[in-house]
Amino acid sequence: MIRKLLTLCALSATLGGTTAWAQDNALVVSTWGGSFRDLIDENIGKEFTRQTGVPVKYVTGGTIDRLNKAKLATKPESDITFTTSHVGWLYVGSNLFEQIDTAKLPNYAHLVDRAKISPFHIGSWAYVYSIGYRPDLVPASIKLESWNDLWNPALKGKLSAPDFDPSHIIAVSAMLSGGDAASWEKGQDKLKALKPNFKAFYTNDANAQQLIATGETPVEVILSMNAYHMASQGVPIKVVMPKEGAVLGVDTMAIMKGTTKADLAYKFLNIALSADVQSRIVASKKASPVVGNAKVSAEDAKLPGVFTTKEQWDTQTIVIDNKLRAEKTAEWRKWFTENIMN
Repeated sequence: MIRKLLTLCALSATLGGTTAWAQDNALVVSTWGGSFRDLIDENIGKEFTRQTGVPVKYVTGGTIDRLNKAKLATKPESDITFTTSHVGWLYVGSNLFEQIDTAKLPNYAHLVDRAKISPFHIGSWAYVYSIGYRPDLVPASIKLESWNDLWNPALKGKLSAPDFDPSHIIAVSAMLSGGDAASWEKGQDKLKALKPNFKAFYTNDANAQQLIATGETPVEVILSMNAYHMASQGVPIKVVMPKEGAVLGVDTMAIMKGTTKADLAYKFLNIALSADVQSRIVASKKASPVVGNAKVSAEDAKLPGVFTTKEQWDTQTIVIDNKLRAEKTAEWRKWFTENIMN
């Protein structure tokens, strides 16, 4: 009995030590929580572990919270960071990302131009912010074929948009007023005229989905991936590709400066850019693949915001310069809060 007990104790210690070793040697990925963390783990992380035997550990948080935490850290908390294309430039400005050696990423050769964000961070998948609406809750007489249609007085008190990043509607208002994101002031009066149509401003993805799912705001400036997720859950939602195009969003990945696992980090990024992984991301989340050799079903290819050709990337997107967006985000949010939300 004593011998069996000692054996069990030794085995327990060995297993405990193995678990601790695995965690210590895990590749650490910083990302958003919830469905986006799951997207990475299910489509990239598990394949990485299958190929390398190395586990993946995730640290999660909000976009800006993780940036601020990284700025204060004396050594990187993660080996890889996922963030938006424009916030990635704030990491670059703080010298937090390694410059990517593309020679170590064979799959980089298939990366679409719009996903080549900087020498320091590259696209992982793409999407659009566009007009989403509930046909069952919006009068059939209302046509939503152009961004200008959001200004229809019949939509008074029916619209929602993000409060954390108003760059989409600011850029659209400027464009409709003869300007662009760089001359965004041209759209200020236009955007102020939209104020009566706003009912709410959402703070995160879950809040956005709740507002349109319940019908509180049957029209929304919406992230396409969220809309397609709700559609898969039975919410009767339609995503529009406005004639002017939709606002392009690219989520990105980068290797943290100071990582001790650079070789593994490159392996992870290369797997993320593989045609197979990109195809699975499109199939499961209805994102746009960022490599040109991914396979997309005919059904998914018809979805607004899922781009499979260079022509679509060039003609169906409203592109906000990422460096400009990074520089202007705080200013835009302040103006939007003071002039539209209040």
